[in-house]
This record gives sequence, C-alpha cells and structure tokens, in this order.
Amino acid sequence: MNLEEFVGQNHLLGEGRPLRRLLEAGQVPNCILYGPPGSGKTTLVRVMANVTGRKLLEVNAVTTKVAQLREVVDLARNLKKNVGKSAIVFVDEIYHFNKQQQNALLPAVERGDLILVGTTTENPYFEINKTLLSRALVFELKPLMPEDLERLLKRAAQDKKRGMGMFDLKVEDEVISFIAQTSGGDARQALLRFESIVLAIVASGKITVTLQDIVELSPKSIQRYDKSSDQHYDIVSAFIKSMRGSDPDAAVYWLARMLAGGEDVRFIARRMLIFASEDVGLADPFALVLANATASAVDHVGLPEARIILSQCAIYLACAEKSNSAYKAIDLALNEIEKGDLQEVPLHLKSHGEGYIYPHDDPRHWVFQKYMTTFKRFYFPGDQGRERVISKKLQQLWKGYSQKK
Repeated sequence: MNLEEFVGQNHLLGEGRPLRRLLEAGQVPNCILYGPPGSGKTTLVRVMANVTGRKLLEVNAVTTKVAQLREVVDLARNLKKNVGKSAIVFVDEIYHFNKQQQNALLPAVERGDLILVGTTTENPYFEINKTLLSRALVFELKPLMPEDLERLLKRAAQDKKRGMGMFDLKVEDEVISFIAQTSGGDARQALLRFESIVLAIVASGKITVTLQDIVELSPKSIQRYDKSSDQHYDIVSAFIKSMRGSDPDAAVYWLARMLAGGEDVRFIARRMLIFASEDVGLADPFALVLANATASAVDHVGLPEARIILSQCAIYLACAEKSNSAYKAIDLALNEIEKGDLQEVPLHLKSHGEGYIYPHDDPRHWVFQKYMTTFKRFYFPGDQGRERVISKKLQQLWKGYSQKK
C-alpha cells in the first residue's frame, strides 16, 4: 500500500503535512503512533516501510523477550551496513515495554542503527516511560470519518483479490452508509461487519445486500466509544459540567456512557481528581480525599465493581459545595510571574536569614510578619461550605483581607 491508497488521517498525511513530506523524502522519524483501535496504526507503519523502501522488523511488546530484542538489534545493525538504510523496528502496543526491553533498544536508537516505530491505544504521555518517549515524536491518529469508512467499504466490495468482489454481489449504498455511520470510526470493525454480512448473504443464495439484511443480521449497532473522537470529548465535557452544575443524575448518566463505551476507569478517576480541586476545592476539602481514594480503589478493584466506586464519587462531587478559588489563585500567581513579577525572598524568610518570628511561639500560633516583599492577593475565598470558615479566619488575622478582588 502507498500513501495514495491510505485512507484517513489527513492531519498527518494530507498534502504538505510534515509527516507526508518526511515519508516522500524517504525519511522515517522515531515515533509513537497513538490512536484508537481501527484507526490505521499498523497499516501506516507498513506504508512507512513501503514508501521509504525500508525493511520492517516486527516486535510484540508483550511477548518478545530481551534476548529476542537483542537479536533484532543485531539484525537491524547488519541490514544498515549491507543496505545503507536503517530498518524500521515496529513495536506493537509499546506501552507494555519494561525497563529491560527499553535498555535493549535505546542505544541502537540513539546510534541510528534502527528506527523505532511504536503503536499504542493508550495515551503515551501516561503509559510510556519518559526515557523512551523523549527519543520519539508522538503522532496521534483519530477515528476515521464516515466518509473515510465508506471509501474503504466500497473498495472492499469491489476488490476481487483482497475483498468481497469475488462474490459479484450488488451492495446497496444504504448498506455502506449504515455500516460507516455505526462503526465508531473503527475501520477494522466496519470491515468485519461488512464481511460477516456478505458471507451470510452468499450462504443464503441471494445476490443483493440490502439495508433490511443489515437490520436482520445485525439488529443492534455495535456501540463504539473512541477515546480520541469528538464524541469522547463531548461526553467527558458533559460529565464534568453535570458535576459542576450539581446534577448527580446527569453525572451518573454520562459516567455510564463512558463505562458502556469501554473508557479506561483510570482516565475517569483522573478527571474526577482534577474536578475535586478545580471545582469543589476548599469548599469541601474531603472531595479531593475521596477522589484520590476512588482512583486508588478502581485501580485495585477493576471492572465491573469499579463502576460502583466511580458512581459514589461522581454523585458526591456533584452534590458537594463548589469553589474554584484554588484554581483561580494559582493561575493569578502564575500570570504575575509571567509578567515579570519576580520578588526577592525577604531576608527573614531566607534559609540563613535573621529576624524570622516562629508563629508557634505565640499563643495564637500566628504573628504578623511579611511573607512577600510586596503583598499581593491571589486567593479570594468563596462563601460556600468550608471556605466560609477560612474566609472569616483570614479576615480576622490579616487587616484588609476582604472578599473583594
């Protein structure tokens, strides 16, 4: 397969795009191809090898032992000496690589003895060792658009060697469109469904594949949930906004949509951890404790029971008092620093400074002293939940500490 035959991923392989220009120039960078199942990761690796005329050596990160990896490294080194081009070492599901496996490949990558291309369905920034990640570019593949899937299915319907064209069936346009629309951007799933339906029609002796056949042979459309698709981001957004809006029913519904679609429970737990500080914050400090406990619990328990733990946390966060003061405070402080406000540390606060007053020596466990050279406000407490108490205390301790920004 060449670049013209490859379907989808125009943001990477469209005319003039950097990756396409590299491949057309015969170059392949060390890279990680990250995307959902059926987005064309493995096919793209083979296109890379074909277009640039490089040998492709395939490795499975789960089953390949360190000794086998060293053999691959030696083979790649010899190929480069004999052919003059670095071979592509393709590592499927590269996030499974352990430290020993990485150590076996990294020196060869750094010397240019081989080109490392890995594929993963998991977010590489969370799942792949930083040492390996720092030596590779990350290209994110997106779920295929329905029009891309239609092109693939029509090609499969007509191809007599690699597709279903050998059966000489008439396939109605509605069939192609229906499968493309209901396969969730997954080319593998679309082709599998199409093949199954065609074989069933052939077995029945019919010569035309109709939309009714699809309904009868596949009464339920297969639910797909692509971790990088627009729908994914929309559902996550709805989940967060439902909790922020204190609607536990909506929060549980969108949580259920993510779980039914096969979303990684660790991803959901991470989003709730962020929400617990960003949106609940100091109005209910226990929210972060619960979210952290939830993240740990679902990692230990796993599905299906983890759904109950996630539900408990989502409902609690939705019903909790809300405050985004901590989120706003750190952004205000960072903004001041970006504008060039780099204050000197007051002398009495330096590690070997003089004049520091130890607050615990005072019966109130507080004394007035300066903690910035120039006082500036960043934290503005809300009036919800626990922050009412915090606000009152700060106003008692610090003159002029008011709610006004």
